[in-house]
Amino acid sequence: MKSVSVVSDNTEFDVVIIGAGINGAGLFRELALQGVKTLILDRSDICTGASCAPSRLIHGGIKYLETGEFKLVAQSTLERNLLLRNAPHVVRPLPTVLPIRTWFGGIVPSFRRFLNLGGKMTDRGALVLEAGLQIYDFLGRRARVMPRHSLFLGGRTRREWPHMAKDVVATAQYYDAAITQPERLGYECVQDGLETAPSCEALTYTVPVSFQDGQLVLRDVQTDEVRTVKARVIVNAGGAWIDQINAILGLPTKYIGGTKGSHLLLKHDDLLRELKGRMVYFGTPDGRICLAYPFFGHVLVGSTDLRIDDPDKAVCTDEEQDYMLRMLADLFPGFHIAKEQVIYRYSGVRPLPATNAADPGAISRDHITHEDNVAGIPLLSLVGGKWTTFRGLSEEVADHILALLGHPRSTSTKELAIGGGRSFPSVEQHTAYLDRLAISCGIPRPRAADLLDRYGTLARKIAVFCQEDADAPLRTLPSYTRRELAFISRNELVRRVSDVLYRRTPIALSGRMTPDVVQEVARVVGEELGWSERDIAREAQAAWKEGCERHNLQGDFPVSSEPQKILKA
Repeated sequence: MKSVSVVSDNTEFDVVIIGAGINGAGLFRELALQGVKTLILDRSDICTGASCAPSRLIHGGIKYLETGEFKLVAQSTLERNLLLRNAPHVVRPLPTVLPIRTWFGGIVPSFRRFLNLGGKMTDRGALVLEAGLQIYDFLGRRARVMPRHSLFLGGRTRREWPHMAKDVVATAQYYDAAITQPERLGYECVQDGLETAPSCEALTYTVPVSFQDGQLVLRDVQTDEVRTVKARVIVNAGGAWIDQINAILGLPTKYIGGTKGSHLLLKHDDLLRELKGRMVYFGTPDGRICLAYPFFGHVLVGSTDLRIDDPDKAVCTDEEQDYMLRMLADLFPGFHIAKEQVIYRYSGVRPLPATNAADPGAISRDHITHEDNVAGIPLLSLVGGKWTTFRGLSEEVADHILALLGHPRSTSTKELAIGGGRSFPSVEQHTAYLDRLAISCGIPRPRAADLLDRYGTLARKIAVFCQEDADAPLRTLPSYTRRELAFISRNELVRRVSDVLYRRTPIALSGRMTPDVVQEVARVVGEELGWSERDIAREAQAAWKEGCERHNLQGDFPVSSEPQKILKA
């Protein structure tokens, strides 16, 4: 199969980053913007591990107040506020509602957890939550862009939530944020770096196979091409696979003690209407936290927090699904909630530090950077962290690397927009911006709105590309066009059909993937990248198989050539 990766003559880099999850992608952008010659590589696509399997929240982490992690909450709320400004095309405010079942519950357990004496919080009463929200508002004051919290008593709660459990005596509402397409934002971080610094490189589907005489030997898993590179600093941003990567580099470590988090996408129109754009964030009888909020016209439900030894075996199990549905039904007994309503599910492994903590939920989400040395080369292993704080982590690690290299910082990313967030219109400017986009590119206004929603201000470049040649909507997915997907395939480091379906677009995650959709997208991608008929068929089958094995997609994939003839028409 034809590859779009080019084997460059570049063999020497200032920094090589192994792992293109959000920590690696953010660090790549940070270093490239400082003019540091950097190579990033990943065994799969950009943001395919834990980075594509979060709760899709950009949040301060109110629950971390219970364990006294005020610094983490302060950093998280700041980074949340910055992302709302720097990536407004994918990060948006999310009103969050806390159901309250008692007035004074949880006071003793909260003190025990704050003092690190253990114990689970099975009840967060109004007094505890009000105190926590006051602190949360205070810690989130820097670069504030959203309102403070509110408390609603029984009458208002019953009117707003008629199907909620009757023992809920009040609700509290505060604001966090959600990210619609974290995978795409990860790609945009890498693309920002490549556009800024042409000497930098990104290699997907590439693995380190050995480390000899200070040189990394890399293999392309698609083509089997081998390349050797040198680096002055190596960064292991492999997430849950950090210890395996360090072993390849000749350094046995036990830095990771990951936990698995699983989520569901629920087709439930009644619950969706009652949510009214809000998230419910609630404790469970066993001390865990669950959530549910609107997502691409459905309801995203999460999450679990279970220890796992092999990150390659992380899938959402039926038992986890049953648990989340049961907890949701307990909060909303007025709704029928059943497994038949689950249309998609996913799971990922949080790269948390190794610990003997009995409660996985109590393991800190703060980050740790381990510095080792291999063959005289500094090796930094990035452990922990969370989606919300990736920019802050990247800035911190980049400053350390710049010091190692003796390279001054030239640019701050604190107020620098990412990808399609550049020049994104404000709420007041949104209507006029869409009108100009539609008129200048000669496209219907709903089409302009779709492109802006998916790609931010990159929508204009895509719209122009679509007008340069004959274009047509996909037969199986009319809200997308052939030229739109051709642009992505040609310009966005795409090497497999799954890159388009699962990460550059929200086709799969929005619950719209069928065998016919997969086949038609595969044909567009394959024709753009010069694949053979056999390659197109194989890639389509592989993308559908991934969906069935990892995401609960249902249905048999056609093996005859007839569907391909239909999709050619």
